[in-house]
Amino acid sequence: MADLYQAPGAALTPERLFTWHRMLMHDRRDLATVEQYRQHAAPMQIVSCQIGDERVHYEAPPSARVPAEMAALLDWFARTAPGQPDALPAITRAAIAHLWFECIHPFEDGNGRIGRAIAEMALAQATGTPSFTGMSAVLNRQRKSYYEQLRRHSVRLDIDAWLQWFAQQALQAQAEADELVRFLIDKAALMTRLSGQLNPRQEKALLRLLREGPQGFAGGLSAGNYARITGAPPATVTRDLADLVNKGALRRTGERKGARYWLVIAGK
Repeated sequence: MADLYQAPGAALTPERLFTWHRMLMHDRRDLATVEQYRQHAAPMQIVSCQIGDERVHYEAPPSARVPAEMAALLDWFARTAPGQPDALPAITRAAIAHLWFECIHPFEDGNGRIGRAIAEMALAQATGTPSFTGMSAVLNRQRKSYYEQLRRHSVRLDIDAWLQWFAQQALQAQAEADELVRFLIDKAALMTRLSGQLNPRQEKALLRLLREGPQGFAGGLSAGNYARITGAPPATVTRDLADLVNKGALRRTGERKGARYWLVIAGK
């Protein structure tokens, strides 16, 4: 992803894909081929269930066909880029490129991650700048539905339902990315405003809470959470939390053991 963000407009070539594959595999020695397309004679199958009760969901083209299949995909990807005669809308191009790549399954391992990077690349090329969409994070959360969509549409030519599903995930990813960027800006503003006003315990607890991102702790920060994070005794916990509320860093809901604390950030 770092390589992609540094040069989103660079051509997608076999050499670039091989570089991504080498980065992902980290010199793994259990693979026969790294930094090149798969070459084994055995079928490349997507299988589930227990050993002895396997279910083959999909069988990719044999290794001997992979170079030709990838050449066709990369040629199409170049011809459909923004500014080209066959240019496609960004999300349509990203969805097709990702599904097509996963159908070929050109590497021994890492196909999902590289395929998602290709989708991110298509989205970035539409704006001419590196794009931060968080597509992989959304697909990871929706992985059961994601794998089912891939399984269903890897064996048919009608992919309208795949395009619609992928578009929904892409829009959700962009909305979450926007929320995260706003959160990071507000986080910096909050810590700048409180600079010099927090004791070490309060700063440690706030930073831990901020690491959870825009949603914060599930169910809110409790006094027990604060004590575990800081090691403070109950009386100190009570004073610290009350002070953070007074300083406008936290908002309290509930009473006594049901009291929970929420970041006052990004309109929350």
